[in-house]
Amino acid sequence: MTSPRPRRSHLVDLAPLRESPAFARLWIGGTIAGVGAQLTVLAVGLQLYELTSSTLAVGLVGGIALLPMLVAGLWGGVLADALDRRRVLIVSASTTWAATAALVAVSAFSAAEHAEGRTVDIGPFYVLTTLISVCATVTGATRTAVTPRLLAPALVSRAAALSGIGIGVQLTLGPALGGLLVAAVGYPLTFAVDLVLFSAGFLGILTLPAVPPSPANGPARRTGFAALADGFRFLRQAPNIRAGFLIDLAAMTFGRPYALFPAVGAVVIGGGAATAGALTAAFAVGTFLTSLLSGRVMHVRRYGLAIGRSVMVYGACVAGFGGVIATTAFTGADPGATAAVNVPALLIAAVLLAGAGASDEVSAIFRSTMLMTAVPDELQGRMQGVFQVVVTGGPRLGDLWVGILATAVVLWFPPLLGGLLVIAAAAAILRVQRGFREYDARHPAP
Repeated sequence: MTSPRPRRSHLVDLAPLRESPAFARLWIGGTIAGVGAQLTVLAVGLQLYELTSSTLAVGLVGGIALLPMLVAGLWGGVLADALDRRRVLIVSASTTWAATAALVAVSAFSAAEHAEGRTVDIGPFYVLTTLISVCATVTGATRTAVTPRLLAPALVSRAAALSGIGIGVQLTLGPALGGLLVAAVGYPLTFAVDLVLFSAGFLGILTLPAVPPSPANGPARRTGFAALADGFRFLRQAPNIRAGFLIDLAAMTFGRPYALFPAVGAVVIGGGAATAGALTAAFAVGTFLTSLLSGRVMHVRRYGLAIGRSVMVYGACVAGFGGVIATTAFTGADPGATAAVNVPALLIAAVLLAGAGASDEVSAIFRSTMLMTAVPDELQGRMQGVFQVVVTGGPRLGDLWVGILATAVVLWFPPLLGGLLVIAAAAAILRVQRGFREYDARHPAP
């Protein structure tokens, strides 16, 4: 693998796709599967809200999955360091497909029961979404740990930007398609579309070369608590990696308004499922455009400073979204799910969420690049496992935070307060962690 000469274009650099066909297939397959996954995330929230009329019930999807995901992220990272990473990906992806197939059946049965006016047991939704989340955590940790083995070090930051494009596509097409499909064909067929897209996603995994454990892990590779303890010992000596984890955890815990979208579409802005999909897609548009214009990312050296400032912008955008919801709720009548949409409020909210997506992607590019370049290969799986706990566990905490506060106080309160807390947390981390603030990509140090 050779490193191409630096470019000066603002557009995303496609060199990782050209230099590594295996990375290209993994990226394409993951993007296709991710569209279906995001479609399912939206559809589950919408169906639960339809069955219960409770934002808390929607928020509990993440809250219930949190502890299993914490365990899965850590254990999955251990497996990724001890076993062939390709095999780990195959097993976790296969389990996800089976759980999604079961979700199709549960959705169809629940929809029929609800239509007949019977009480619906929503427990199976929580069981299956928890299993899907657990497998996604293992898959995410392992997939990212594979990337530095497929690319030259100079291409890693550009691969992180490409990952942002993939995520942007997933978050844009998935929720938008999900909202349209729910309205057009109902919940069971919407989940069935996820099955088809996820099947296509196997392409990137099955065509990977073998990715055996690093020789540095030795012939007697451990998969238990001792290996996990080694990872945490490393993390205690890695202040920059820790700071990146903490700043992202704060942003995702206090600044994630997704669980509000069904209620916002139903009782504040109007438009129902279509509005919920549009708000989710707006965040993804910001992510996608930032990744598309990431060509100069290779010239940024002060990663910690870039992360901290972008997270502050993120918090401001989330707080602004809360302000829009508050203003609309105070000044407008309850529109109902079938009423005309409050277009000005929807546009302002969408712009703020796009700004949140853009700033979040700036942070994500530099956080993931720091992790992939500063951590030794023999510890990549374990650190990526912790990273996945943060990036997937944080949003679940955020869903729980939003669900509880919105139920106990008012719908707009969680994003308004949470955005301000995100700004304060980012400022505090930059002030306290001097090494993180002055991190220089030319000399990667965990």
